Amino acid sequence: MLRLEPRLQPSRPMRWITPVLAVLLTMLFGGLLFAALGVDPFEAIKLIFWDPFFHPTYGAYSMSQLLVKAGPLILIATGLSIGFRAGVWNIGAEGQFIMGAITGGAVGLALYPASGVWVLPLMTLAGALGGFLWAMIPALLKIKFNANEILVSLMLVYVAENFLAAMVTGPLQNPQGFGFPESRSFTGVDSTTLPMVYQPLGMHAGVIVAFVVVIAAYVMMERHLLGFQIKLTGESPRAAKFAGVKPSVIVAVTLGISGALAGMAGLFELTGPAGKLTTNFPVGYGFTAIIVAFLGRLNPFGIVLAGILMALTYIGGELTQLTLGMPAAAISVFQGMMLFFLLAVDVFVNYRLVWKKEVK
Repeated sequence: MLRLEPRLQPSRPMRWITPVLAVLLTMLFGGLLFAALGVDPFEAIKLIFWDPFFHPTYGAYSMSQLLVKAGPLILIATGLSIGFRAGVWNIGAEGQFIMGAITGGAVGLALYPASGVWVLPLMTLAGALGGFLWAMIPALLKIKFNANEILVSLMLVYVAENFLAAMVTGPLQNPQGFGFPESRSFTGVDSTTLPMVYQPLGMHAGVIVAFVVVIAAYVMMERHLLGFQIKLTGESPRAAKFAGVKPSVIVAVTLGISGALAGMAGLFELTGPAGKLTTNFPVGYGFTAIIVAFLGRLNPFGIVLAGILMALTYIGGELTQLTLGMPAAAISVFQGMMLFFLLAVDVFVNYRLVWKKEVK
């Protein structure tokens, strides 16, 4: 019989090569998917991974959007990776992203038409607080009742989506919007618009914050006692208890950090590309960030590369939809394949197939 046996010493180089293998397998099987849909697979793969950089017509625009889309993915995935390293599975970053946009946007709307350099930082703090408080719901239920944080955080995503719809048709609706379900625009107002740092790459202030968070997360995880406690809890919960680490503290801290960063990302999306709260406020970042976190090996710097790669699939996916008529769902499946193949290849890094004759 074929059986999986744990390897005594999994190869460390292979752990870093597997994301590359996962991407190559995704390109191969994604191409088969595109061919089944009646689309030229080579042209589709070229549009996704090559044309956003080098196409003479829309290459410059695609490059300007690369970090705009990568920023929130990097910010959310960095927060998620901290919890995942501790074995705390926050799957509801999407809801925390939405709540951060709502709370931060509500502060900006409450201060309208006030202006000043202090408005945007205050909105950012409110956005982080909104995401933090939303993440504290599964944290408290986990600590008090041992509720499964995966299910609770995931279900809260749908609550957040409905709360957003209620806000943009109620208290946060634009009084001059002719009844449309949307808030006032944050675009064009200096005090509520993210300043652009480098236009050719779309590097606004939120992207800079994301890179600073990446560095801070690396220092915390590799050089700080809290990072050691988080990793120890994930690798050996029993040993962590013997070392005096309180599981409830780790749950609260990791969920709180990931929620705050997701909420901050939501606020940056609102005051940057989105410009206003609507029922179609950009969603999907929270779920895609899970793929980014694992593709980046739960390492902050790996997450930067994975975030840029995933942003590339967003931009390239839009190009395939425009030029080849590719359905948006196919691009979502293509992105999901990366996580699937990463997990599949990981199995063979940590385990080996052996043939054992069954003894009767």
